[in-house]
Amino acid sequence: MSPLRASAPGMTAADEQELERLLKALDADEWPEDLIAGRSFYDAWGTPVAPDIAVTERAAGGVPAFIHTPPDADLTRIGIWLHGGGYVFGSQRSHGSMVAEGARAAGFPFLHPQYRRAPEHRFPAALEDAVAVYASVLDEGFSPDQVAMIGDSAGGGLVIAALLAARDRGLPLPRAVVCISPWTDQACTGETFRTLTEDDPMVTTSVTFRVRDAYLAGHSPRLPYASPLYGDVAGFPRTLIQVGERELLRSDAERLAVKLSAAGSPVTLEIWPGMVHVWHLHHTRLSKGRAGLARIGDFLRS
Repeated sequence: MSPLRASAPGMTAADEQELERLLKALDADEWPEDLIAGRSFYDAWGTPVAPDIAVTERAAGGVPAFIHTPPDADLTRIGIWLHGGGYVFGSQRSHGSMVAEGARAAGFPFLHPQYRRAPEHRFPAALEDAVAVYASVLDEGFSPDQVAMIGDSAGGGLVIAALLAARDRGLPLPRAVVCISPWTDQACTGETFRTLTEDDPMVTTSVTFRVRDAYLAGHSPRLPYASPLYGDVAGFPRTLIQVGERELLRSDAERLAVKLSAAGSPVTLEIWPGMVHVWHLHHTRLSKGRAGLARIGDFLRS
């Protein structure tokens, strides 16, 4: 069985101009060498949550989190969004606006856990937090059919790893999964990790290796709980994968789609022409970011 390849909208001249302006703006400041200092730099990419989205702080399974509730939300359903940032960066400041707009598109609340990050908290801290959050949502009374899990970049890989761990602990799996530009292979063996080094303006091999080593701290990058591409994904729920054409990690998304499909799990893969890593994060500047979130909403509503 092959993954369903859904067509994604092509680039217009206006889209290309938007992306060029964004990349120039992001390139204006030099990324700090220190990983901890880089968190503030990364957070600055975020934008404020829209005022009509209610944001409440709460804990889930002992993990600090934010719940984003759009107007007229279906409160019988919930999404869990695991943010990206290489297990080192990422927070409510960087991702809150994107999570909120994802919730708006889906029509139900999204929980945004602030899982522990490396290098202070190394593997498997983020995984343990992700599973604890999911288990706590089930304990609150949500059935698996009422839950969706969403993740971007490292968070996309973390979603799949969390499903592996949840299943291994006897927990039922959620109804649907969305992975945006997922990092699923920390061994970095994908073809595009070599062939697109000059085409990806957002992710570099050097930073990828640095954050990987900070997170894994000597553990094998081929452990399924770290790199779910090496895990058994039989019985996984319906999954949407979105990835940009220019991404260093495009092969991670493509190979995950093939693996899920081979295991009998329904999966849709969208490769967006001209797009870069987690372009949705820049939805206030990119119409394609808003379009990507809308497609996710359609998928989750269905």
